[in-house]
Amino acid sequence: MSMRFLLGTGVICAFSAATPSAAVAEVPRVVTDIAPVHSLVAQVMAGVGVPDLLIDQATSPHHFALRPSQARALQEADLVVWIGAGLSPALSGVIADLAGAGKEMALLSVPQTDLLPIREDARFEAHRHNDHDDHGHDDQGHDDHDDHGHDDHGHDDHQDGGHEDHAHDGAIDPHAWLDPDNAVLWLTAIAEELAAADPDHAQTYRRNATNAARQVEQLADQIEADFAATPPPAFIVFHDAYQYFEDAFDISAQGAISLSDASAPSAARLSEIRTIVAEQGVECLFAEPQFDPDILSAVADAAPVSIAVIDPYGGHIPAGVDFYPALLQDLATGISGCKG
Repeated sequence: MSMRFLLGTGVICAFSAATPSAAVAEVPRVVTDIAPVHSLVAQVMAGVGVPDLLIDQATSPHHFALRPSQARALQEADLVVWIGAGLSPALSGVIADLAGAGKEMALLSVPQTDLLPIREDARFEAHRHNDHDDHGHDDQGHDDHDDHGHDDHGHDDHQDGGHEDHAHDGAIDPHAWLDPDNAVLWLTAIAEELAAADPDHAQTYRRNATNAARQVEQLADQIEADFAATPPPAFIVFHDAYQYFEDAFDISAQGAISLSDASAPSAARLSEIRTIVAEQGVECLFAEPQFDPDILSAVADAAPVSIAVIDPYGGHIPAGVDFYPALLQDLATGISGCKG
């Protein structure tokens, strides 16, 4: 799904154009889908406004059902910032119908977002590291937002030849917020979106995005160094939500009990997972609080492995400005801290 809300400075957005005589534009009411996105938007809006969170951390966005109060929030929003239909397919038509044309921003459709294909097999091949050392967390150029050139690679180009087709056919893993480089890119895109909607606070949005991006980059560098110094044990995850994190920090899960959409695993898949545990010397199985842990127990009974909990949605972390860096650190600590 593409963003219908235009990015870039100098572009007149729908609701700023609707009130040309207003001396001071109202702060946009922003609704976000999940806590990681809410945190990124909250960082950009700090000191100006606070976004609303649609899906709490205890709820899986894969199986989300909209309540009447949430439908009202979408109707009243000036902008909806969400991952996209690949994560929450039930929201796709709802956002289009309730939020209205020109009011949504699907982050998976932001140009230059690094997207990875869904891994179908229970056994994972070695991932392709996305060469963070080649482009560096500090080389993104966040001190000069004009260099990002949103107008040079606008949404029309992205729809013609970008990731859009993959996102619709289900081939793209939607958990892209776990790559900190994507988060850094999105912070800038969110700032430009809000600056177009609310020019009076454009400088604040851009400054906040720059500061937040620098914090994410510094944390990512530290996590990468920690993993390099002390590699994690061999592990298997409950559902395949972590390959962006793996790719960003050059670590690899051995497999996943469930697919990326958290669907129930077949008996054949569980049998293969037991084989992987035995063959690869897996020490840790990672459960998630949103799903039944009994499935992992059935696998763990066949081998001396530890079961720990990690959560790509950060269910135990308070939502807000500090959520996103806390989520990255929490995953890093949980993965490295599990020992068989």
